[in-house]
Amino acid sequence: MTFLETILEEILRIFKKEGIEANKREDIIRRLDIRHSTFQELFKDKADMVRKVVLFDMQEQVRLQAKMLADAQNPVEEIMMLLQDGIKNMQQTNPLYILDLQQHYQDVWQLGLDHLNSHSYYLVSEIMNRGVLQGFFRKDVNIELVTRIMLAQVSMLVNPQVFPPDKYNLSEVFRSIFLYYLRGICTDQGGRLAEAFFTKHNI
Repeated sequence: MTFLETILEEILRIFKKEGIEANKREDIIRRLDIRHSTFQELFKDKADMVRKVVLFDMQEQVRLQAKMLADAQNPVEEIMMLLQDGIKNMQQTNPLYILDLQQHYQDVWQLGLDHLNSHSYYLVSEIMNRGVLQGFFRKDVNIELVTRIMLAQVSMLVNPQVFPPDKYNLSEVFRSIFLYYLRGICTDQGGRLAEAFFTKHNI
């Protein structure tokens, strides 16, 4: 890992724990224990820092997802792993991080939505297609539509006007939206695999 990646990883940890606006640029510099000149060499300003942190996070998610899915036994398990990973990430992320991105860094937030509609769309769509061909998902499933619905549900999940984080447990909302929806698109065979996964991982 490069020096910049190490710095981005630590900033991301702070952001996901406390939110972005909880710390000023000077606070970040102090907590990273680096010089102002070093910060200026790495980032033009705080907005540039946030952008690079989010891009780093997306790249890491792609890498970790590929590593995780390599261990899956079937498409149902792949989808379940993605869901479980999503729940874990929600539990480990302060809702202020999402709110700060939406309210103060809208261009960076849009990068996240674009990532969702590109990488995430093709990933879920490809898994769904294999699942249908292998008999785990129902043949009458419209793969494009189901994939779009799943991604739209993600956007809905992180919309504070729909699910205010001070009122709803976002990980529980995530579970309620996706896990029960998945059961409905599985065949009997796929449903049994999903139930076994639920039981094994206590989801």
